[in-house]
Amino acid sequence: RMAGSPAPWIGSAYLFLQSTCRTVALPSLYESSQQKPGIFKALKLALADSTGSLNGVDMLKVHCSHPHLIIQLKFCKQENCRRFLRSYRDGALRESLQSHLQLSLAMGKVPLDMELRAGSEHLDSMLKDEDRCLECIYKEKPDRLRDEEITELEECLKSLVLHQNIHNNTAGKDCMAPNSLSPPYSSQGGSFSPGVTFTFQEQQFANRTLTLEDHQKFAKLVSKKWKQVGRSLQKDCRALRDPVIDNLALEYDREGLYEQAYQLLLRFIQSEGKKATIARLIAALEENGLTSLSEELLGLHSNEGSS
Repeated sequence: RMAGSPAPWIGSAYLFLQSTCRTVALPSLYESSQQKPGIFKALKLALADSTGSLNGVDMLKVHCSHPHLIIQLKFCKQENCRRFLRSYRDGALRESLQSHLQLSLAMGKVPLDMELRAGSEHLDSMLKDEDRCLECIYKEKPDRLRDEEITELEECLKSLVLHQNIHNNTAGKDCMAPNSLSPPYSSQGGSFSPGVTFTFQEQQFANRTLTLEDHQKFAKLVSKKWKQVGRSLQKDCRALRDPVIDNLALEYDREGLYEQAYQLLLRFIQSEGKKATIARLIAALEENGLTSLSEELLGLHSNEGSS
C-alpha cells in the first residue's frame, strides 16, 4: 500500500510450550477436536496481549511433539516483535497464557515451561540482549504460509464471537467446547461495587458491570464514532492503548461498523472484568457527544419518540 517503502520487517520464531503438571498434556489436548478450539483461543489472546494487537504476531502452524506444543510464529513489524520479547522475558506472556487456558478450558491454573527458538538459536539465554534476539528472529524467514487449520480455527473463533452476541451463547456448540467461549460478562451484569451510583443528566443511576444487552446496543448504535469512544476508554484501559484501535479497524474492516464496535467493547470487557462498568462507558459516550446512545443504554428511551 505504501509505494516506494522499504521491504517490511519479517521474522520467524518457534515457541515451545510444555505443561509441568503430569495430568495436563498440551499436545493431547490440542489433538482433541473438543479442546483444540479452546487451546487455540487461549494462544491467540495471549499472543495478542503480548503485542497489544490481535495481528501483532501471526501463528503459522501448531505442531504437536510430545511433550511440547510448538507454535511457529511470524512477526511483520520489528516493534511488535520487540513487545513480544519483552512480554516473554518479563513473564507476562506466560501469565496471560495461563489465565486464558484456565478460562478457555475451564480448568485450574496450568503450570507452563516455555522456550523460544529462532533456527538453531535458543533465545532464552540471550533475552537481555534484545537487539541480538531481534537479529536472530529477522534472519529466520517463515518457511511456510499459514496452515489451513489455523485459518479455519480463526474463522471459527470470529464467527463464534459474532454468533454468541446474536444467539446469546447458544450458537456454534459443535465447533467449540461448551466453556471455551463463555461470555465475559458477569451473569446479570451485577453491581461492580454495590451501592455506588453515578450521575447522568442530573439523575442518579446504579453503577454495574456491562451486560450482553449493553454490548449489543453499543455495537448497533455507536456507528462511525466507535473509534472516538475507544480513545476515551483507552485513557484508563491498557488493552485499548495504541495501536489496538487502528488494528481492530483493519482486522474487522470487511465485517463493518457493527463488528468493529463489538470487538472494541469486547476487548474492554475482557481486560477490565468487573471494572468494565456502565459508568465508564457512559462517561466515554458523553465525552463524544453521544447523549442519545447513553439514554438508550440507561433505559431512558422506553417510548420511541426521540431520535
